[in-house]
Amino acid sequence: MARADFNDLAAFAVIARAKSFTRAAAEIGVSPSALSQTIRSLEERLGYRLLTRTTRSVSTTEAGERLLAAVAPRFEEIEAELAALGELRDRPAGLVRITCSERAAETVLWPKLASGLVEFPDVKVELFVDHSFTDIAAQRFDAGVRLGESVEKDMIAVRIGPDMRMVAVASPAYLASRPAPATPQELVAHTCINLRLSSGGTLYAWEFEKDGRPLRVKVDGQFTFNTVRPMIGAALQGFGIAYVPEDSAQPHLAAGKLIQVLDDWCQPFSGFHLYYPSRRQMNQAFALVIDLLRHRTR
Repeated sequence: MARADFNDLAAFAVIARAKSFTRAAAEIGVSPSALSQTIRSLEERLGYRLLTRTTRSVSTTEAGERLLAAVAPRFEEIEAELAALGELRDRPAGLVRITCSERAAETVLWPKLASGLVEFPDVKVELFVDHSFTDIAAQRFDAGVRLGESVEKDMIAVRIGPDMRMVAVASPAYLASRPAPATPQELVAHTCINLRLSSGGTLYAWEFEKDGRPLRVKVDGQFTFNTVRPMIGAALQGFGIAYVPEDSAQPHLAAGKLIQVLDDWCQPFSGFHLYYPSRRQMNQAFALVIDLLRHRTR
């Protein structure tokens, strides 16, 4: 096999996994137009079409699917061997790609990695913020971050953060004009600030629990956001009750700018966990990142 064929097959495998020329080009480090020309040349040499392109998606043809099934495992074996060669070095080195939410990146991953990796300049970390449930194997991430209860059973999960709690908060001005809710059911009579989930696009139903009895409440209000920060901003300006992570609201609660309601209905739940496939071969760089992120109670 000529070197050009090998490189072109590797490019094809990346595109097939990413299902996008744009994402694949960013991963490889070339322009989408150059990558498109690479695939056209490969298809011409092989004599059959490998990919079906539309304005919105890229998918493999039957021939492309067969080729991907044949070559992808070989490239994975080569990558694993190259990673293993890195173990011969004295210090950890290599790239670790992690997909996570913006909140996980800001509150857990970045603080720990920023301080822990100072002594390991050869370890590179890419944090890809994505609020949907990413298929880490298909998108070629080394690991992902989710709340403990959301990690799939076939994954290895490592706790990287403490338990979390959602709290219902509102400004003093908002609560001055109406009585605070005594139960979650009373939220339907209030103006609430909604959260639209990135995965599925549905509105988040507020989840409460008391004395072992769970309760979900769908609320209504003038404003809906898809991230926490503007929800807190709207609550501070008196636009209603927001249901947000406690540590995000804590500075405003301490300053008296927000007031918590329904405290006895807001129970803690399992915090952020790093997860990765059980079959993943762990190199020194990845093992170091896991150790730095691991949650320690003391």
